[in-house]
Parts: sequence; structure tokens; C-alpha cells
Amino acid sequence: MRLSLFITCYNDALFPQTGKAVVRVLERLGHTVEFRPAQTCCGQMHWNTGYLRESLPILRHFVHVFADAETIVVPSSSCVAMMRDHYTKAAQMDNDPALAREVELLLPRVFEFSELLVRRLRVEDVGARFTHKVAYHPSCHSARSLHLDEIPLHLLRRVRGLDLVPLANSQECCGFGGTFAIKNADVSSAMLADKVRCVLNSGTEVLTAVDNSCLMHIHGSLHRQRTHVRAVHLAEILACSEDESALAADQHFTFASSELPR
Repeated sequence: MRLSLFITCYNDALFPQTGKAVVRVLERLGHTVEFRPAQTCCGQMHWNTGYLRESLPILRHFVHVFADAETIVVPSSSCVAMMRDHYTKAAQMDNDPALAREVELLLPRVFEFSELLVRRLRVEDVGARFTHKVAYHPSCHSARSLHLDEIPLHLLRRVRGLDLVPLANSQECCGFGGTFAIKNADVSSAMLADKVRCVLNSGTEVLTAVDNSCLMHIHGSLHRQRTHVRAVHLAEILACSEDESALAADQHFTFASSELPR
């Protein structure tokens, strides 16, 4: 299958390792991955902060760039949620039936990365090996908008050597929420403290999720507290294959051990 990677502007700017990991996993499974360099943003940042009109050109650009893509894979549930929850509304708001039709045709071909593997490709075992204790944080968009439910957990359970540990109160938000963490810093910090307490109590070595935005937020607190818990996108765990040494696998982490306090 030919798959088009929408890396998202957030990952492109801050977490390029995640996009590389997605490509490695999909190519290992025998698929062809293309990257369309004209891609930019899904428009979520503008839409969520009230700049609805300003988000429309970005939306139109996304639809134009990926109009003829067979299948689009996105390593971010929040971006996919933006598309599914708001693109049709945006087209209607702009009173543009043609755009609404294009969105209608495009959305069924857009998949979050773990969703693509399990629901579209029908794969749970991607040939990964990762010999660490791992806890999974279900981000709000992945759980409440995309309803990924057990999908990421199915993938993690099939990773050789991985010890999946439960995370208490996993359904609770980490407090990031994009600009929420800036505009409501005190509330966000309190939510983050609760989440980090659960992460540390789990005894995990690695925290994973399908959204790097949440992982960055949580990792910030873990780092400031000088813990040794790493935050790693799910794709980077799945990219660690059996024929790699542990050292080589560690090089694909979003937050490598060398970046953490000793």
C-alpha cells in the first residue's frame, strides 16, 4: 500500500524522530511511504484559539495537498481529531459546498498511526522488541475523540520484551491542552502534578502515548524533578526491532537517556 505521511507541524519542528519511526515501521511491514513537502499544518492551533477564519486557508491547503492520496497516516491523535471533528464544520461555516465535498471524500482516508496499523492494516505484531517497563497514557483526543480505546495497548502487548505496567487514573488529562497550559497555568500544573504522581507510582521506565504534545508536557515535569522516566512516542517503541541492539534502539527515543539528569 502507498501511504502518505502527514508529520504535523509540531512533530516536524520538535520531534522529527517520530516521523522517521513511523516510516521505519511501515516500510518494515512492506508498505511504501511518501512525504509530500508542500504539507504544513492541520489548522488546529488557529481553530482551538478562536481564529476560525484564519484556519480556513490552512484547511484548504491540507485538502489540496492530500486530495489524491490513497491513505494518510498521522502520528498525532489531536490533529486527526481536528480534521474529523471540525473540517466539515469549517467548510459549512465558509458556505463552501465544494470544500465540504472534498473533506467528505478525504476524511475516510485519514488515520492516526496506531489506528492505521490495527483497524486499517489489521496488524498488531509489527516485529518490535523493547526490553523496558512501559506505561501508556491515553491522551484526551485519542480516547475521547478518536476512541482508540485498547488499540495502542494491543500493539504494546505484542512487543517482545516489553513489560506493560498499569497507569492509575490513566483516563485523566495531563493538563496540556495546547494554549490551555499557558492561559490556565495553575490549573494545568495541578493536573500535571497528579499525572506525574501516577507515572512515578507505576514504577515505569518509559511513558508512551500517541501524542508528543502530552509527552512533552509530562516529560517537562519528570525532567525538572530529576527522575529517570523517559517519554517516548508509541511509534518510536514500535520502530525498535529484534535485530537492533538496545543501544541502537535507544537512539530512536524522542528523549534519549543522555538528555536526562544523571
